[in-house]
Amino acid sequence: MTTSPLAELSTHVSQLRDRIDGAQTLEQLLEDEVFIIGKRSILSTLQKSLGALAPEDRKDAGAQLQGARREVEGVFAQRRASLERAQRALAIEADRLDLGDVVVAQVALPLAVGHPGIVAATQRQLEDVFVAMGFTVADGPEVESDWYNFEALNIPPAHPARGMWDTFYVDLGEPETVVLRTHTSPTQIHLLEDAVAAGTLPIHSVMPGRCYRRDTPDARHLAAFHQIEGLVVDRGITFADLAGVIETFTHAYFGADISSRLRPAYFPFTEPSAEFEITCTICRGAGCRTCSQTGWIELGGCGMLDPAVFAAVGVDGREWSGFAFGFGIDRCAQMRHQIADMRALIDNDVRFLRQFS
Repeated sequence: MTTSPLAELSTHVSQLRDRIDGAQTLEQLLEDEVFIIGKRSILSTLQKSLGALAPEDRKDAGAQLQGARREVEGVFAQRRASLERAQRALAIEADRLDLGDVVVAQVALPLAVGHPGIVAATQRQLEDVFVAMGFTVADGPEVESDWYNFEALNIPPAHPARGMWDTFYVDLGEPETVVLRTHTSPTQIHLLEDAVAAGTLPIHSVMPGRCYRRDTPDARHLAAFHQIEGLVVDRGITFADLAGVIETFTHAYFGADISSRLRPAYFPFTEPSAEFEITCTICRGAGCRTCSQTGWIELGGCGMLDPAVFAAVGVDGREWSGFAFGFGIDRCAQMRHQIADMRALIDNDVRFLRQFS
């Protein structure tokens, strides 16, 4: 009569349990793992020996062996968890710092509470002004595809107008297909697409956010800067509506003694287009270094939406018309607070920052 290979299974299980309980450290238990439940364990050896049994006996023997394996693996998992908890407790105790004998020095200087930076505060103020004028506030991604940043705005590849933006390209996808947005205008395209899909035209919205261009920092420019753009799409919108919005904003934000003016300009996504300027708040129109002795500071660009932009997003230009405008939030902060050099915004000079607490 052939002896079953599982005749001493209970003895093997008992020995394995003893070996698990005898492990005093996590490292010792993990070293023994291959001999307890791994390929070199007695359970694995017994598994291989089942092939010698008669087919009618093999099923019951296999179930018996699997039950033993589950028992051993359960005991192993419990012991491992227990040792891991003990090891963590020892590590925490070793890192504990006893401050019982430490003399804590009193802080001589008063502690100051942080506050929003001047640019963040300016952005909220601008949003408040436009919300009071009936606009909503929208946001969009800072990393955009070339289509949203350029093509949908009537700036196809190799278009001369691309030279107006010194672009940071992102190393994703095909070369020069993903960019750090050079303006917040891509958000206008997202808004128009969503409105067309949902049938929610008209749009009266502003879009603040961070933009990036390869500009050399100077008194009026930064490589990473903040813009706020506006978009109005409705029936019967004219250039006079645009001029009225610009003038209303200028008086509401800068004060009644600051004026705005529009000068003809070119932008590929608006036609007609204009640059709008405001009275230099530093010299009050007399002329200074900041305004290059002109008495005026260019705040941004604006114009009526070009039919090509409407066509790119599927808006019927025969039914709808609209305008867009955009200007720098940093420039607004500079003018509002009479900061001669915009680079002061990123210098982190505490003497400068304390003035706006």
